[in-house]
Amino acid sequence: MAAGGALMRIIIGGGGRVGTGLARALRSEEKEVVLVDNNARVVKNAQGMDILVIYGDVTKRNKFIEAGIESAEVYVAATDSDELNLLSCALAKHVHAEKTNSNKTLTTICRIRNPHFVEEHKSGKLGQWAGVDHVVHPIDDAIERLMSGLRSSSLSEVIPFEADAYIVELDVKSEAGSVVHRTLRESGSKVEGGLPLIVGLKRDGSPGKVPSADDLLLANDRIAVATAGEASFNRILRIFGHEAVDFPERPKVIIFGASLIGTRLAKAWQRAGASVTVVEKDLQLANNIAGSDIGDLPGIEIIHGDHLDKDLLSEIEISSMDIAISALDNDHGSIAAALLAIDMGVERTGLILYDADLVSVVRRMGITFAVDRKRVAIDAMLSRIHSELPGPYAVLSSVPDVVGICLPIS
Repeated sequence: MAAGGALMRIIIGGGGRVGTGLARALRSEEKEVVLVDNNARVVKNAQGMDILVIYGDVTKRNKFIEAGIESAEVYVAATDSDELNLLSCALAKHVHAEKTNSNKTLTTICRIRNPHFVEEHKSGKLGQWAGVDHVVHPIDDAIERLMSGLRSSSLSEVIPFEADAYIVELDVKSEAGSVVHRTLRESGSKVEGGLPLIVGLKRDGSPGKVPSADDLLLANDRIAVATAGEASFNRILRIFGHEAVDFPERPKVIIFGASLIGTRLAKAWQRAGASVTVVEKDLQLANNIAGSDIGDLPGIEIIHGDHLDKDLLSEIEISSMDIAISALDNDHGSIAAALLAIDMGVERTGLILYDADLVSVVRRMGITFAVDRKRVAIDAMLSRIHSELPGPYAVLSSVPDVVGICLPIS
C-alpha cells in the first residue's frame, strides 16, 4: 500500500507477454496498474484485465502525463527494445520530478538484454545517465533454474531461493501409497523422516492454495514443496511416487549454440564441475568463442559443426553425454536439436525458451526440463517491485494463486 492507504500505482511500458503477465500478477495483488503500448492489437487484448490501458509511445511525455505519472511509485520498462526501455526510464523520471515538485521519487525497473548495459548498471553508471534504479536481465536466473531442474527428470519446476533453499513443483502419483487418499497430518506419520513441507496445492477445477494439515492428497494433484539443498530432491520424488535417478558428480554436458545464453551456460556448468562441449554451426562465432576466455577454461571444448549432423554427433560420442542443452536463438530449432539428442541416446535434455506456451508442450515430447525466459523476467520484476521484501519473490507456475518469498527472521 502507498502512503495514506491509497493503492500503489505502477505504470508498465510495453504490453507484450512480459508486460501483460506482470500486469496480471500485480492486479491479483490489487495494485493500480497502467499499461502503455503503441500496438493497437496489444491494447485491445489488454482491455479485459481491469487495468487502465493507454495507446501510445513510451517515449512521449504526454503519455506519461496521461498515465498519471505524478501519483505513480514504480515505472517498469518492459518492451522488447533495450534502447526504448532505457530512454523511457529517463523520461519517466524527468516527467515525474517535473510534475511532483517534491522529494517523492519514482522507482524505475528496466528490462535489458545487452550484457554491456548490465555491466553499466553494476558499475552504478546506468542510473546516472539513464535514470534506471533496477535492471532485469533474466538469463542468469533462467540458467540457474534450468541447471537445478535438470538434476531431476520428474520435477515440473524448480525455483531457487537464497541460502540453498528451493521450491519444487511436481505431480502426486498414484504409486505414492504413503500420501494418496490421506490428509497431510496422516501422511506425516506414515512417511519415514516426516513429510516434506508442502506450501502449495492445486487440483483440477479448484483454485490453488496453501494446504492445511487436514487437506487430503489425491493422485494427479500438483504440489509445491519447500526444501533445502538439491540433495533432497530424490527423497521428495520417491515420497510422491516418482522414480529417482542419481545425478552424476561430474556430468558431461553438450550445448548446442554459442549464443549469449549458450556461452553463459557453458561457463555455469564448467564452474559446477561439468565437462562441457559446445557445438556451434557458425564458423566465425565458433572461432570467436574458442579465442575468448571461455575457450581457455579447463573442461570446455568448442566444436564447429552442425548440431543436426548425426555423423558429427556420433563422432563426438553424444550418447555418452549426461545432458544436452539447446541454446539456439530459435525455439523450434532448439526443440529439434534436443529431440535429436534424445533419439541419439542422451537421457536429460534442457531448453531455455522464448515462447511460454511451448514449455508444457516440450515436456510431453520427452524433453526433461524447460525454462520460460519471460516468466523468469516477470518474477524478477515482481522482486524489484516488492523491494520491501529482503529476498527473492516468485509466482509458482503450478499453483499460480500462491507466491514464494524468502526473507530472514529477525
